[in-house]
Amino acid sequence: MEKKLQRTPARGPGEGKPNISVLSILKILLAMYMVTGVLLLILSAMLYKMQLSESVVSIGIVLIYVLSGFLGGFLGGKIMKSKRFLWGMAMGACYFLILALGSIVFQQGINMELSRFFTTLVLCTASGMIGGMAS
Repeated sequence: MEKKLQRTPARGPGEGKPNISVLSILKILLAMYMVTGVLLLILSAMLYKMQLSESVVSIGIVLIYVLSGFLGGFLGGKIMKSKRFLWGMAMGACYFLILALGSIVFQQGINMELSRFFTTLVLCTASGMIGGMAS
């Protein structure tokens, strides 16, 4: 019996790489902000019913940032399938960027301490990275 070798087609530049579209990124960001909205509604209902302290509300907001960032990183990693942690970081950073831009537009500037601003950036980016790694 004669064995025939099968030739694999040559790949051009960009072939074989995962593809993520701008639409996919926007869908992920929409999911992140929908989760943020639902969780903020739950937190505000808890604040109304239980009269939570300011520190508990601050912790709740940080948890919402982390959960939303994780979700975005997880979804971005699922779509990309390679370099998931980088795509997770990118999703977390995009989430933070939109939060910061919204804050600047609606409050006519950054209305928080610089250290808190960077802490929020790190939280969003790191939670996105962890979500990407978990995907």
